[in-house]
Amino acid sequence: MEIKVDLFSDTGTRPSQDMRRFMSEAEVGDEQLGEDPSVNRLCRMTAEMLGKDDAVYLPSGLMANQISFAVHTDQGDEIIMDQTAHPIHYESAALAVISGASIKPLAGEGGIFTAEQVKEAIREKDYHSPQTKVISIEQTTNLGGGRIWPLQRIKEIAEVAVENGLKMHMDGARMLNAAVEAEVDPAEYGQYFDSIWIDLSKGLGAPVGSVLAGSAEFIEKARFWKQRLGGAMRQAGIIAAGGIFALEHNVARLKEDHKHAKMLAETIADQKGLEIDPDTVETNIVLFSVADGKTDLFADQLLKKGIRVSRLEGKLRAVTHLDLSLEDIRYAVKHIEKTAREIFA
Repeated sequence: MEIKVDLFSDTGTRPSQDMRRFMSEAEVGDEQLGEDPSVNRLCRMTAEMLGKDDAVYLPSGLMANQISFAVHTDQGDEIIMDQTAHPIHYESAALAVISGASIKPLAGEGGIFTAEQVKEAIREKDYHSPQTKVISIEQTTNLGGGRIWPLQRIKEIAEVAVENGLKMHMDGARMLNAAVEAEVDPAEYGQYFDSIWIDLSKGLGAPVGSVLAGSAEFIEKARFWKQRLGGAMRQAGIIAAGGIFALEHNVARLKEDHKHAKMLAETIADQKGLEIDPDTVETNIVLFSVADGKTDLFADQLLKKGIRVSRLEGKLRAVTHLDLSLEDIRYAVKHIEKTAREIFA
């Protein structure tokens, strides 16, 4: 079936012709030996952007999370994160396999918890309990609907971390969406975290990869885990160049995706049988409910019209991205309205 408007995820973005041309001309070398000039340039760009000493290029965000947790914890330690966080739902229990760490899930609002919740979650230091070592924050929240962690909330939690000798980690899969929308310099986020990464293959439109940043000591340890997990990529400059192009050309335009998401959310809110609060749609994720157990039916009917959404935890998710024009969004709006009428008339 032809998909005319793909709202499944921003991971489906494809490199533009200009990006492809830039990638084809990339200087390359052996990335595993630290000799690929394009990879090295991308890492320097990211470290500088996030206010960190150094960075390492990785195949995926999952690897960035798992390497960070492996560096920050010993077996049996505990990591605090929201109950909707990506490592709980979509990383194939990698924490249990790789680090042997456990998770303390918190019930945040829209994926965002408070400093007080963190204080209550920190374990006492005795041999009966796992020991709290890391606080992990997902920016923006995925199952929380693309919500932005306020800088002040992060600061408050970081103060708790410092008081208790804990590490701070940011799953920054869509951190640049937050930075652009909230008009916060990424380094302002970075200052509060011992490890922080950005994804290049979502809204930024590069084909592959994430970049993990931190102190020189952290990155040295991270490189060891990258090797151990099979993350070495040899002449990776070709794909790293896509990330360089993305950082130079595709960051500011993320606001367009947020405007498109708001259009979708406002349309959905007006339809009988569909539920969403448009005020909670802050970036490019639109998470909505369908009444009367008709979630699958609604998604199937949209797909017949060439519109694909994803199904997450009993809800539907539409994600806007750079491959979608205003005309595409208008097409989606038209057929969301039509489908709602057909099902809930």
